[in-house]
Amino acid sequence: MSEDQVKNVKIMVVDDEVDLEPLVKQKFRRQIRDGVYDFVFAHNGLEALAKLIEFPEIGIILSDINMPEMDGLTLLMKLKELKNPGLKTVVVSAYGDMDNIRTAMNRGAFDFLTKPINFEDLEITINKTLEEIMQIRRGLEEHDQLVSIQQDLQTAREIQQAILPKFFPPFPDRKDFDIFAAMNAAKEVGGDFYDFFMIDNDRIGFVIGDVSGKGVPAAIFMAVSRTIIRATGLKGMPTDECMNYVNNLLCSESVSSMFVTVFYGILNTASGELDYVNAGHNPPYILNSSGFKIVELTRGTVLGGIEHFNYKSLKLQMEPGDILYLYTDGVTEAFNRLGELFGDDRLEALLSANLGADHKQLIKTIITSVAEYASGIPPSDDITMMAIKYEGR
Repeated sequence: MSEDQVKNVKIMVVDDEVDLEPLVKQKFRRQIRDGVYDFVFAHNGLEALAKLIEFPEIGIILSDINMPEMDGLTLLMKLKELKNPGLKTVVVSAYGDMDNIRTAMNRGAFDFLTKPINFEDLEITINKTLEEIMQIRRGLEEHDQLVSIQQDLQTAREIQQAILPKFFPPFPDRKDFDIFAAMNAAKEVGGDFYDFFMIDNDRIGFVIGDVSGKGVPAAIFMAVSRTIIRATGLKGMPTDECMNYVNNLLCSESVSSMFVTVFYGILNTASGELDYVNAGHNPPYILNSSGFKIVELTRGTVLGGIEHFNYKSLKLQMEPGDILYLYTDGVTEAFNRLGELFGDDRLEALLSANLGADHKQLIKTIITSVAEYASGIPPSDDITMMAIKYEGR
């Protein structure tokens, strides 16, 4: 076993025989010189407990059973109270003392040796115990790393949720429109996002997006994409110019070939005119009391995919009472236990059955329906929706 493998592991020998310490040091002088073994010595259980405080790096205890002041069996009980899985005890006693040895094993001893000690057997036992300790320590380190990662992911989730609008209605004083949105991440953090912002008193910009990939990389790219789109959109430039600028910026900064699908629109709340670009995203729906229709595609590709791509915008006219429903593909690509997709047909059937529903209730109904369809199957993708109801002036 290499020095690196046993780094920071001390071996404590607990025995009241005064001649054992020089004998151990003589038998293992090469290993001690090479830094493979590092011994600490105690003469009874009480002294051993004090040594554990003095040398917290002790990993192996070679303990005699029969000792004054505190014997090995009592020491085992005290060690058990420490609940330290990385501390292993090997008991030593006479061959005829099997009852005590059996009691020691029942009290948590890792292994046992019989007197007179065979030092070759002792070396094998030490190495086996060291290997067990190293495996336990590696497991504890991995556990600590996982806990740290989980804490980091929770912090990332909180940050991600903080940058998304979450208070509804977002503009309670406006009577000409209203917005409601929801996002459920498939993992601790996700790549979906939505956002909206007033450009001026008559125009509201809004966006929904879905970043390629999952987890932390997607969440970082999502935050970058959302921030750039918002900062660019607030300048008030037309949707096609906005997407051209954002795409080129993301292409120049993109790593690992990441990209994002986006639907970006500007609604004129005075006239009902909607100027929009669909950059490779699922087409939204326009709903009213008489039915629904799919919003025409603008034949734009994903952002961050092709530099200098020339995006084209389209316009449509929203009428008072119209609802614009936007979503990510986590809705239609939710799976049930049979591996079947929720699909466009089920989504459209829900839209048709809820034409008269409030835009908030529409989203809540779809969320519930998708969850019931999946029947407890963990989502494979983020599920995000946004609905904008235009009331007119």
